[in-house]
Amino acid sequence: MAQHKTIPRKHNGKTSGARASKAPRRPFSLGYFLGALGPGLITGASDDDPSGIGTYSQAGAQLGYGIGWTMLLTFPLMTSIQEISARVGRVTGHGIAGNVCRHYPPSLLMVVVGLLFIANTINIAADLSAMADATKLLIGGPAILYVVLFGVTSVGAQIFMDYKRYVAVLKWLTISLFAYVAALGFAKVSWTEALAGALVPHITWSTDYFTTIVAIFGTTISPYLFFWQASQEAEELRVDASKHPLIDRHYGARREFFRIRADTVTGMAFSNVIALSIIITAAASLHATGKTDIQTSAQAAEALRPIAGPFAEVIFALGIIGTGLLAIPVLGGATAYAIGEGRRWPVGLARKPKRAIAFYSVLALSGGFGIALNFTPIDPISALYWSAVINGVLAVPVMVLLMAMARRSDVMGRFVIGGWLYWLGWLSTAAMALSVMAMGAGYLL
Repeated sequence: MAQHKTIPRKHNGKTSGARASKAPRRPFSLGYFLGALGPGLITGASDDDPSGIGTYSQAGAQLGYGIGWTMLLTFPLMTSIQEISARVGRVTGHGIAGNVCRHYPPSLLMVVVGLLFIANTINIAADLSAMADATKLLIGGPAILYVVLFGVTSVGAQIFMDYKRYVAVLKWLTISLFAYVAALGFAKVSWTEALAGALVPHITWSTDYFTTIVAIFGTTISPYLFFWQASQEAEELRVDASKHPLIDRHYGARREFFRIRADTVTGMAFSNVIALSIIITAAASLHATGKTDIQTSAQAAEALRPIAGPFAEVIFALGIIGTGLLAIPVLGGATAYAIGEGRRWPVGLARKPKRAIAFYSVLALSGGFGIALNFTPIDPISALYWSAVINGVLAVPVMVLLMAMARRSDVMGRFVIGGWLYWLGWLSTAAMALSVMAMGAGYLL
């Protein structure tokens, strides 16, 4: 279909339109603001899933305010690697797996995607368990019923809901994370100590301390986030016929890169502010009273009741459910995109189910296995621990691959990534590698 250009009309020798008069300024609204954001916001918010909430709660309960500085450290690192992931998707029109299958050996792709499937499925199981425990805490009833309900609802929405409406729902679900900012109001926070803990690194040379550092890095910098954001940028090209991969059409690249950066910085900043709020709440309410044996997000919510009051418990529990509804689709979607792109199947949540049967089958399979794991004797806490181990180990080669692709002209064309963003991406990769080595050293000692 031919594209028609709007020809400005002239009145009295003056051009009408934007140059002659400014369009009325649209009043600010939260809906309009969220509409201007995209994959970066959803990616950042999904990083604070119920499993992540458990990690941050445990960190604050065990180590107090002094661990808050890790959020400032991880912010530029996770922002850089997520922006690079998004650029790869926008420039090439393919996600990470789609580019790996075109430029690297199939055996490498099989290992990466296989580990991603295992880690994401275990993570889905742990998140469903946490959501079910939080729901049981609020209204009672059998937890296993809630596992099935949340799992089926999440998978069903991805398969049968209109893509644009579904993305809008995910954006609105990010609001649930403000529950953890609200929870701060019920905690007796020593803001002087909290600020010092966030700004001044205070390192304790102990195994428990460095294990917590590794857990925080593994929670904030996770492979499924790379795959999801890159694939969502590629998905936007399939949804909007006016957009094309930048490697094919260079026009508007600067504007797109500015959008990606603003979107990613906003999403990652949002993620880290929420994580810091959880750490401070746990430090003020749990660590300060000697309650340091928190292992899950639901346990953190329950422990808040006698200390910070029933409202704090309710707010914390509701946040777990809301973030789980946001994170499970991202975990399952990242797996489906990775496998589908690697096999060169038709992929995309914007496609009708009958046009992407294999893609949606993987999505349903990942969710189904996540539900099924909750019916086994496997301890969800132990499963989550091993999921974090797999994620940590997987993150390093994926990040190395990503950085290599970002520098290849046969992948990125004229948009190869360089400068400070490139080196910050390598710094993020090195930090993750050091975390994994520290974790390995902990096993040997």
